[in-house]
Amino acid sequence: MNAQQLKNSILQEAIEGRLVPQDPNDEPASVLLERIRKEKAKLVKEGKLKKKDLEETPIPEDEKPFEIPESWEWCSLGSVISLLSGRDLTPQDYNDSNDGIPYITGASNFEGGSLVINRWTPKPVSISKYGDLLITCKGTIGTMAFNTVGDIHIARQVMAISPYLINIYFIKYFLMRIVYELDKKAKSIIPGISREDILTAYFPLPPLAEQKRIVAKIEELLPKVEEYGKAQEALDKLNEELPERLKKSILQEAIEGRLVPQDPNDEPASVLLDKIRKEKAKLVKEGELKKKDLEETPISEEEIPFKIPESWEWVKLGDITEIARGGSPRPIKDYLTDDPNGLNWIKIGDTDKGGKYINSCKEKIKPEGLKKTRMVHPGDFLLTNSMSFGRPYITNIEGCIHDGWLMISPYAGVFDQSYLYYVLSSAFAHKQFCDKVAGAVVQNLNSDKVADSIVPLPPLAEQKRIVAKIEQLMKEIDKLKV
Repeated sequence: MNAQQLKNSILQEAIEGRLVPQDPNDEPASVLLERIRKEKAKLVKEGKLKKKDLEETPIPEDEKPFEIPESWEWCSLGSVISLLSGRDLTPQDYNDSNDGIPYITGASNFEGGSLVINRWTPKPVSISKYGDLLITCKGTIGTMAFNTVGDIHIARQVMAISPYLINIYFIKYFLMRIVYELDKKAKSIIPGISREDILTAYFPLPPLAEQKRIVAKIEELLPKVEEYGKAQEALDKLNEELPERLKKSILQEAIEGRLVPQDPNDEPASVLLDKIRKEKAKLVKEGELKKKDLEETPISEEEIPFKIPESWEWVKLGDITEIARGGSPRPIKDYLTDDPNGLNWIKIGDTDKGGKYINSCKEKIKPEGLKKTRMVHPGDFLLTNSMSFGRPYITNIEGCIHDGWLMISPYAGVFDQSYLYYVLSSAFAHKQFCDKVAGAVVQNLNSDKVADSIVPLPPLAEQKRIVAKIEQLMKEIDKLKV
C-alpha cells in the first residue's frame, strides 16, 4: 500500500465512522440536522438565502454507499453547506499593484494549504469570506486552502464552501476522499468537478462532537502518512537505482581485477604488449603506420587511480587502438540516397538506448561521399563524442560515420571485444572523458583526449573470464527489474 492509498484508507475509515469510537453521550446528527434546518429558515426570513435553499433531496436506501453508525445521518452535502462559484474577470478588471481585494484564479494561488496572492481587483463579484474552504474545480482539481485573508474574489476555477454548524475540517477531509471519484465521473475534456457534483454528493454526517474527534485523529495520522510516503519514495528510488548501481559496482570490480581470480598460467599483459609493439613495428615497415605511432606515452604514478594485479598493465588507449573521428559530406542531403548499393550511413539515432551493438541503419549515402567521411567495419567501436558523449557501441555492420562519432579500432589480439566494451562503459572511463572536456565551451570528446585516457589491461584469457562473469551477473541483476 502506497502513501496515497493509506491516506485514502484513513479518510474512508473516517467517513464510515470507523476511525474513532462513538460516544452515546454525543448529540445525534439528527438533532444537528434539525438545528441546521432552523438556521437556514432563519436566513431565508432575513433574505440571506432563497426559499429553494431549504429544499432537501432524500437519499434512497439502496443508493447509500456504505453503512454508518446509528448516531449519524445521510444527507446531501448541499443541505449543510453554502457553495459559492467563482467568476472570471477580464484583464482590465484586475491588476498586480495591490489595488482592491485579492483575486484568486486557480491552483497557482494555492501553496501548502495557504493562499499566494499576486492579483487584486477593485470590481469583485464572487466574494469569498474569511474562513471559507476554497477548492479548485477546473484543470488541477481538489487543491484546497482556507481563506485566512478576508474578502477575496474567486475565479471560476475555484469554489468557496461555507458550512452550516458543521466542522469545516471534517468537510475538507470528506472532500479529499471523494474528489478523485468526482473527477473520474467528469465528462468534460478539461478535468473538472461541477457545482452539482459537490451539492449532490452523499454526505455521512456524524454528531458534531464526533466530527471534532475524527478531525483530531486524522490530523494525528496524516503527518505519519507523510513520513511513510517520504520513506517509501526513498525506498522506491533506491529500488529503481539499485540495478544500475550494482552494474556500475560490478564493472568497477572487473576493471580492478577483483571480479575473478587471477590464473598464474595466463600469459601476462606485458607479453601481450610486446606482441603489439612488434606488430606495430611491422606495420611501420610496411608503410601502414608512421614511425611516430611507435611512440608510447608514459603513465605517471599520479595518473594511476587504483591498484591492479601484477599480471595486468596500465596502458594509454591510443597506444593499443587506432582512434579517428568520423566526417560528414556536406550538405548531407545532397549525398543521401535510396540506392540499395549506397553506403550505410550510421547515425546515433540508429542505436538502441542501453544497447551494445549497432545492427542496422536507416539511411545510405552515395559512394562519392566516402572521401569526406570515414568507413568502419564490423567489430569496430563507435564512441559518441558530443552531446551525450562517451557512450560506446560495437558496430556489426560496415558503413560510414559522421563527425558525431569516434571510431576505436583495437590492434588484433589486445582486447576481448566485450571486455573493451565494458571498460569503455564503466564509470571510471566516463569520468576520464568528463574530466577531459570539463571547461570547454562546446563539450566535444576529440580523438586526442580519448587516446590519452588510461585503461587497465588484463591477460587476454582473464579478459574472457571477466566477460563471462560480468554477463552472468548482469542477467541476475536484470531479473531485479521484473
